[in-house]
Amino acid sequence: MPQRLPDIDPRLLRAFVAVAEDLHFTRAAARLYVAQQALSRDVRRVERELGAELFVRTTRQVSLTADGVRLLPYARRVLAAYDELAAAWTHDERPLLVDVGSPVSTASRLLARAREIAPDVEFVARFHSGLTGGAAEIVAGRLDVSAGRIAGLAPEVLDLLGHRPVRFERMAVLLPEEHRLAGLDEVPLDALAGETLYAAAGNPATAEWTDLAARLFAGRGIALAESFPEIDGEEEFARVIRKRRWSVLASTVFIGVPGMVLRSLVEPVPLSPISLVWRKSLRHPGLSALHQAIDEGVASHGWLDMPAGAWLPAVDMAMCGQIRGRYEQL
Repeated sequence: MPQRLPDIDPRLLRAFVAVAEDLHFTRAAARLYVAQQALSRDVRRVERELGAELFVRTTRQVSLTADGVRLLPYARRVLAAYDELAAAWTHDERPLLVDVGSPVSTASRLLARAREIAPDVEFVARFHSGLTGGAAEIVAGRLDVSAGRIAGLAPEVLDLLGHRPVRFERMAVLLPEEHRLAGLDEVPLDALAGETLYAAAGNPATAEWTDLAARLFAGRGIALAESFPEIDGEEEFARVIRKRRWSVLASTVFIGVPGMVLRSLVEPVPLSPISLVWRKSLRHPGLSALHQAIDEGVASHGWLDMPAGAWLPAVDMAMCGQIRGRYEQL
């Protein structure tokens, strides 16, 4: 008879998954709000119960062993099933935690409308800097809903999430007022040849945005600004980019920065595809209100209409088209 695996406490599996995703015990412990020693102890217990070493630990880095790589997708599915079970038996109407990224964003606009649609539901806004970071928080159970470019997420993470297209935002460039292109109403993409634009390189929470920028800049002579640590907050963002005299890849839905101007990009018209993302097991009246807000935005404002001369990476076009088609048939 095959050997029966021991029943592993879901808490221990969460410890393993957190370290596997961060490949750093200190960061994983902070993410789970536990002491690093306790986290290390939990991981060791998983290894003992499975009879396998899951991580290679050195003084400089942590990496997954072959057994760790093998376990990770199974652990994620087990935790997702536990979350579904918890959601099915949770009867209190707890607040819905919604990542809007920034006070000026499509997600922020959705949240404002959802609050009007469902005034008795408590929505609590969170302000993560990108969907890669927001999705990790959803998978870890510390966030309910986020928004952004799903094509930039790892497939094994996206598999745990529900998602639907919301809007194709037009991309733009944020320029210093004295920039040679600042006087234009719209900036042709080819006019940025030789320029260096900031697109959040070095911030792991916004990896999907940096990837979109790299795809847009490829072959056009536009360079990505060097990696820089995550910039937290609007005031600090404005201070850093003004000090470094960066031009910034943005969308037309963006915060105002004193001394800088926002100009739409054209020839082609690059788009930033925004999708709503939530944990697959989530059942909450607030999520229903967000879906209604999306329906209204799409119907009334043409959020999913694509302008003439639009540009999207092929992977985004295929993914958004398939999901959009499913929703239009409902």
